[in-house]
Amino acid sequence: MLNPLLQLSYLLASRTFLLVSSLALIVILLTVVFGRAWCGWVCPLGTVLDIFPLTRFHRKNKEKRKPAESCRMVKYSLLTAILVAALLGNLTLLILDPLTILYRALTSSLWPAFDVLISKIEFFLYRIPIFSEPVSAFDALIRPRVFPAEPLFYKNVMLYGGIFLGIILLNLDAPRFWCRYLCPLGGMLGLLSKLALFRRQVTEECKGCTLCTQNCPTGIIDPGRDYASDPSECTMCLDCLEICPRSAITFSPKLTLSEWREYDPSRRQFLAATGLTIAALALNQVDFRKKTQHPFLLRPPGIIEDDLLSKCIRCSECMRACPTGALQPLTNESSVDAIWTPIVVPRLGYCDYSCNQCGIICPVDAIPELPLEEKRQQVIGKAYINQDRCLAWSDGTECLVCEEMCPIPEKAIKLDSKSKKSLGDESSGIKLPRVHRDLCIGCGICEYKCPVAGESAIRVYIPNLEAPI
Repeated sequence: MLNPLLQLSYLLASRTFLLVSSLALIVILLTVVFGRAWCGWVCPLGTVLDIFPLTRFHRKNKEKRKPAESCRMVKYSLLTAILVAALLGNLTLLILDPLTILYRALTSSLWPAFDVLISKIEFFLYRIPIFSEPVSAFDALIRPRVFPAEPLFYKNVMLYGGIFLGIILLNLDAPRFWCRYLCPLGGMLGLLSKLALFRRQVTEECKGCTLCTQNCPTGIIDPGRDYASDPSECTMCLDCLEICPRSAITFSPKLTLSEWREYDPSRRQFLAATGLTIAALALNQVDFRKKTQHPFLLRPPGIIEDDLLSKCIRCSECMRACPTGALQPLTNESSVDAIWTPIVVPRLGYCDYSCNQCGIICPVDAIPELPLEEKRQQVIGKAYINQDRCLAWSDGTECLVCEEMCPIPEKAIKLDSKSKKSLGDESSGIKLPRVHRDLCIGCGICEYKCPVAGESAIRVYIPNLEAPI
């Protein structure tokens, strides 16, 4: 909630001001006073980039040409696109927010992978007698406090992990490449830093040793300007202050507007970014997926689609909170403006009948917070049985899993009292499951627990959609 880019975009798109959004004003105030200190001291993605600077490879490639200074304007174009799209009710481009990128990678890729790794190590050590009791105690300590009781699985884990790794590898081209050239939140804070009260200044004691230039993580110290730096690009890391042998660098108050540089946003750049954004949004409106609904586009309980698209900031909080891993980021099930919003994928997890955490944890009310009893009445979808795959219907094999697992007190899945023999089949005594769709809420536990390998014999479709009976 401290992220001003997320909060401003949400305000523009939903026309709603949340009281918790006022926390972002703290960051704005601190930026006006201390410049881009957020980027140097608080931003978790920036911290990761500092942990993996890849400077060893820079030394081996000293002659390699670095990106032109004009490339810094890219982050301002992305910032413009995000805010223009938000003004038109579209929050898709928030997938480029640095905190969203980091949190999505951790939630849907890195943390689940780490969980599986820990489980493998525990399994290996448990077979050694002297380690069995300590391993059991350790597992009881971390589950479900740190890791889920059972490993969770997610779609496109390589994609999310790959994007995160790619941002780190950009450091091969220049330290903090993302922060210098691409980060839209950095661009927003950079513009505010033009007004910063405390700025880096160089005194007459400077003899031009270039140590500060060589060690600046954002490469903004300019020898041609008497080793001055641009406040909008300085992350206030204080590395130059520490390394200066003559103490010629200070961070002191200055009550003037910072000089406008060649890479700062111009009117032409603003108009170009605005025009391209509007054109892209217009093209998205004629996407065929706007007209044809995906049969498995299952949303969390209580969601209104238009409200979700104008409120969801792609933070992945709901996916982290889901105890069964049912909530997954949307990829190709809908048009681009819905990308990475939450959907329920029953084969990977079910909507727990006794859980309403997604609505509670959502910071922007994109998923409504419903009392548990009301949440249980919300229809996510409707289940349909594929009789050609159902063990009871197609193979004459006794299977009661879907009926036993159904959490509805009245049972939305019931066993047919007729045997297959009475239906014209020679086999007899096999109870046949049938879905009473007037009772079904589409929680998906039947699909999740179905023992049929591969595609489940019972699947949950969006409501009011024709599907196999």
